[in-house]
Amino acid sequence: MKHFINLKDIPAKDLRKIITDAKKRKNLRKRLSTLEVDKGVPLKGKLLIQMFEKSSLRTRLSFYLAIKQLGGSTLTLRPDELHFSKGGESIGDTAKILSNFGNAFMLRTDNDKKLQEFKKFLSIPIINGLSPSSHPTQILSDIFTVEEIKKKLISKLNIAWIGDSNNVLNSLIAASIKFSFKLNIGSPKNYTPKKEILSYIKNNKNKISIHNDAKRAVRGADVIFSDKVISMNDKVNKIEKLTKFKKFKINKKLMSLANKDCIFLHCLPRGTEVDEEVFLSKQSKVWQQALNRVHVQKSILLYCFGKLR
Repeated sequence: MKHFINLKDIPAKDLRKIITDAKKRKNLRKRLSTLEVDKGVPLKGKLLIQMFEKSSLRTRLSFYLAIKQLGGSTLTLRPDELHFSKGGESIGDTAKILSNFGNAFMLRTDNDKKLQEFKKFLSIPIINGLSPSSHPTQILSDIFTVEEIKKKLISKLNIAWIGDSNNVLNSLIAASIKFSFKLNIGSPKNYTPKKEILSYIKNNKNKISIHNDAKRAVRGADVIFSDKVISMNDKVNKIEKLTKFKKFKINKKLMSLANKDCIFLHCLPRGTEVDEEVFLSKQSKVWQQALNRVHVQKSILLYCFGKLR
């Protein structure tokens, strides 16, 4: 049994195994319909329990299909329906019940401490479906997408991030260190990574640079990542923040500074950070990016169950 909470805590060789397995599984599904089960039914009889404290579309759908295609089932819980949320039941007691009924637990949470508390009391694997500090399933899937399109290991590519320093970027930074790829971060002053992330970068061998200039960050990029400037439950002056990010909007002019075959990725939902022209262009691979999450979630589940081939 293995947990999947933060890329920083997972060995690079295991992350590579997950991506390799996902590539094989996607190739084997070319003639299968959406709900047909993978050969061998590797997770037959297994139940994945999901709980969302924040709204979700792609993570919810991809984990639902992932466990189904592996031969298992899923049950989605809403915290406002549980004693855990309204009746004062402890995380410890809730975790014991989840462990008795299910075989794995996926949590999208508004509090990183909850992930660690659940981990402490669960006797089944826990998967981080997004937390305030990281989004590991998203970024591992994005690496899969980059390598699928570019037909190269990500360590051979130049990656740029244009946007806020949020949970998605934190996971991208961890991935840069694990997979040893060059990462240029472009964020306005006062929106660059926090001290603890800067310390993590400094204390690990890295190829990461931080710029307060979007143009410098994208020069020579093979891939440009972005995310919504105003995140879920972002408690800030929205007008002020959007004003600070005006020069970091991804448009055709900014894309022209990257390599000619540069692709654009966005974890969605989108906001004002990207022009419609770029978002709907041939360089944009956001729909392929979203769909690939199913294949990578499957391999993450197999990793957690100790069943990677």
